[in-house]
Amino acid sequence: MLVGYMRVSTDGDRQTLDLQRDALIAAGVDERQLFEDRVSGSRTDRAGLAKALAFARPGDCLVVWKLDRLGRSLPHLLTTVTDLKERGIAFRSLTEQMDTTTPQGTCCSISSGHSPSSNAP
Repeated sequence: MLVGYMRVSTDGDRQTLDLQRDALIAAGVDERQLFEDRVSGSRTDRAGLAKALAFARPGDCLVVWKLDRLGRSLPHLLTTVTDLKERGIAFRSLTEQMDTTTPQGTCCSISSGHSPSSNAP
């Protein structure tokens, strides 16, 4: 199942989720599996992201419109994607065409130092 996550930095009329919502739905995410936040990406207390991560099960795929919607720092992004992988959940970013279910996406995970064998004794 595809699980979508959307985020905008402000909770006003200036920023909307429409573009992200449309892209995620076009990518096959069911509207009932869309989670959202209206807070800065640098905040760690994002209720929508926490709900999406808790909802996702092994075999699912977390989908975002852009990487920066998931997190604003590389360490946070790597930690989140690694945690998903360890839980058997794939990750896909539509804009950057990153998809951990493909050989190229797996290569990105491995090149970041987070390959399955890097945890071996």
